[in-house]
Amino acid sequence: MSLRAMYSAASGMEAHQFNLDTIANNLANASTTSFKRSRANFEDLFYEKIKLPGSQSPSGPTGVGIAVGLGTRIQSTSLDFSNGSLLDTNNELDVAIMGEGFFQVQDGAGLAYVRAGNFTRNADGTIVMGSADSGRILQPAIQIPQDSTSVTITSDGRVTVQTGQGEIQEIGQLSLFRFPNSQGLLQKGENLYVETPASGTAVQGVPGENGFGQLKQRALEAANVEPVRELVDLIRTQRNFELNSQTIQAADQMLQLISNLRRF
Repeated sequence: MSLRAMYSAASGMEAHQFNLDTIANNLANASTTSFKRSRANFEDLFYEKIKLPGSQSPSGPTGVGIAVGLGTRIQSTSLDFSNGSLLDTNNELDVAIMGEGFFQVQDGAGLAYVRAGNFTRNADGTIVMGSADSGRILQPAIQIPQDSTSVTITSDGRVTVQTGQGEIQEIGQLSLFRFPNSQGLLQKGENLYVETPASGTAVQGVPGENGFGQLKQRALEAANVEPVRELVDLIRTQRNFELNSQTIQAADQMLQLISNLRRF
């Protein structure tokens, strides 16, 4: 039936519109610190089964059946947590994660997790996530003495400062966190991820140990968006959208032809 084809094609147009939105968001965040690109996954819908495989016939069970699909829809969106390239910043509180792991910050009454290491200090000297809207304190909290002249962060997360008297003092340890299923994290915006039942409970560790990534001071992780790849996906999505719209036009022409049969 032409109506069935129109509805199937319409579902395809709707799914590819969602895919276009996903690609647009990836491209929009190509310069966002530590942004992780998303990918839309499709699945087919129910099938109208006209004849089941293995149906009995006079000569025995059939080897195949007859069925027609009813379109497609978005199954899920998955995150690509592959590392982005490193950008040197020469800011002593900028820290990039080279490998697996998240920083933990205090977000209001709860905890959130970030890959972006563009940290700064507040008026008390406490290290916070750089944001113009709110001061999210890095966890475990680390306070930089007011008389310190420089801050050093090693690859394994040890934080030391040099005081005004020239003394070297260790003031804290940066921790990393990971999840049994990072794909289950909730994207909250502002570079934040939130733990969910699907992600599992956060596991704390030391950078460079037990599979956790190492840290690099005075650097930030760039977005892992490849503009050329996104543009290729954009063109492919546009063409698939056009093909589905042409299917609707073809089904409409068939219906028009059927409706005009009474004139002959």
